[in-house]
Amino acid sequence: MSRIALAVLLLSTAGLAHSQAPEVRRASAPEVEAWAFALTAYPTHPRGGDTTTSAIGAADRGALHLEARYGYEEKDARSAFLGWTFSGGETVTWELTPIVGIGWGPTRSFIPGFEASAAWGRFDAYVEGEFVQPKGDASSRYHYAWSELGFKATEALRIGAVGQRTRLYGGERQFQRGPFAQLAWKSLTLGAFWFNPGASDQVFVGSIGLSF
Repeated sequence: MSRIALAVLLLSTAGLAHSQAPEVRRASAPEVEAWAFALTAYPTHPRGGDTTTSAIGAADRGALHLEARYGYEEKDARSAFLGWTFSGGETVTWELTPIVGIGWGPTRSFIPGFEASAAWGRFDAYVEGEFVQPKGDASSRYHYAWSELGFKATEALRIGAVGQRTRLYGGERQFQRGPFAQLAWKSLTLGAFWFNPGASDQVFVGSIGLSF
């Protein structure tokens, strides 16, 4: 996603409101002063390509946010992040977590980024992004982004639209978009994200998340 599109999405969510921001990356709300953990795996199948799996682990205590990623920036890449969450709002609720991290393996880089969410009633929005510039290779700098516009259809079901900008699958299309659905039951969350529906380069991403 371009920086302009990210800004438009963030501004558009300023008019949304909700009693609680969507729980996407954090394992617990920032006001909870006890350790909480979450682990999510993302099996990914590009049409005509090889199936891969990426994973994200999070640990939170109060506003402190720790995160580790595998296969996020590119296949087999590893990265770790430290962040601090700012939150507020009553009718409109929001969270913003600036993060800084490092990447190693195929991607060796200092990585700044952010995760942001806003919500209103049954509607919510989420955006995350990071800037990667591999060490000693300015020509390979890149912006990664993932964004969601969601609607809580029932207490357990969340549906909406998702977009991402990634180099994980190769190809010429930089920005991909499509529908998604998530089903939550106790500490388990299952999701399905369908990018470029019906196209020759469509991608299916599943998600299996557990919080504890």
